[in-house]
Amino acid sequence: MKVLSVNVGRPRPNPWKGIEATGIDKRPVDGPVLVTAPGPKGTGQVGLAGDRVYDVAHHGGPDQAVYAYAREALDRWEAELGRALRNGAFGENLTTSGVDVDGALIGERWRVGADLVLEVSCARIPCGTFQGWLGEHGWIMRFTEAARPGAYLRVVTPGSVRAGDRVEVVHRPDHDVTAAVVFRATTREPELLPRLLVADALPGEDRERIRRRLEASAAVATHDGPEEAR
Repeated sequence: MKVLSVNVGRPRPNPWKGIEATGIDKRPVDGPVLVTAPGPKGTGQVGLAGDRVYDVAHHGGPDQAVYAYAREALDRWEAELGRALRNGAFGENLTTSGVDVDGALIGERWRVGADLVLEVSCARIPCGTFQGWLGEHGWIMRFTEAARPGAYLRVVTPGSVRAGDRVEVVHRPDHDVTAAVVFRATTREPELLPRLLVADALPGEDRERIRRRLEASAAVATHDGPEEAR
């Protein structure tokens, strides 16, 4: 398991959303890149030095410090779309090889290289910028149906990362909630939502959103239930 490339964004205009710029255009860089825990969400900060996000309401911050996507998943998309996808094409910071990114457990920890330790926090949710960047009609729906979201990671121990660094799983929590399960539950399969609550490492705002959805569903079920069950 290793890092194939480390990808840093270059700002470019964003005609697909009502904000001035986007950092989705991430390109492989040479040499080591320092990775540290960013400031709070809303500042545009992310984990990799020299990178940032511009849709600060939805991206960045400690729980979305680093985004990883597997080269194997990109290869599947290449075959399905009939076009080449370079490393970084999905806006990922780390393009990996041999790492089951979608099957990584929430709270799973990776040692990357000598010092860097990252923790899987949540799944990527596609947006209009992603669809516009790829130029694929109906991309949000297609990406959602495939349920190969990649994973956001938070920084536990800062360090440097470079292409070729080994990735080692150093901790796996005692549950079965993967990045792919979180993605499926929060998009097309809400019946999976109760499973997510055991994943303590999910971002607090995500856990609160899940609780609200479950409470709303319970209230609807109670209201719509048979009269004798009330």
